[in-house]
Amino acid sequence: MTRDEISALRYSQLEFKTENSPKMRNILERNGKFVITKKGRELLKNGTENFRLNVANRILEERKDDLFLNKCPKCDFLARTPQARQCRNCGHKWHNIKVADFRLNSSFQLTGKKFYLVGKIVNGNVEIGNFVDLTLLGMNCKPKIESIEFALKKENGQPIEDIAFGTSELNENQKDRLKRIGSFGTQFD
Repeated sequence: MTRDEISALRYSQLEFKTENSPKMRNILERNGKFVITKKGRELLKNGTENFRLNVANRILEERKDDLFLNKCPKCDFLARTPQARQCRNCGHKWHNIKVADFRLNSSFQLTGKKFYLVGKIVNGNVEIGNFVDLTLLGMNCKPKIESIEFALKKENGQPIEDIAFGTSELNENQKDRLKRIGSFGTQFD
């Protein structure tokens, strides 16, 4: 969200929370919490619901390649969370499409080489040609595993062996995002 959109959102949330409590509103106003930018006020002129829809549509349009909307493969209904594997609309379940669970520890790219996702296979078996489902990380991509390498590191003086999946199907924004995430405790497919 832009600075003005954040300002408008905070203002509308405070308005909602204090609509039945003028005393609380006065306290927040005195403490400088009820602040909104001029552009933020313009964004709210057609109502809060319209503002939220406009922001959502703008984000979807500008970042459609970076966003993942977890939809049911059967009825195309939006799932409750990015991790959901059961449709709340039609009841369809898609838990069985994975071959392994992977826990990400880090990622890197060697100059002129593939980008590597390094971590542990918690259960299952992975082969070259499988896909890594990065949608659980909020990324709209499932890159193909082009190589599987061993990554040796030391932790507390002890050697630890991780697995590294090499891929060349990620764009620079996706690579940067994975590097910023670092380790990710939740297992993904």
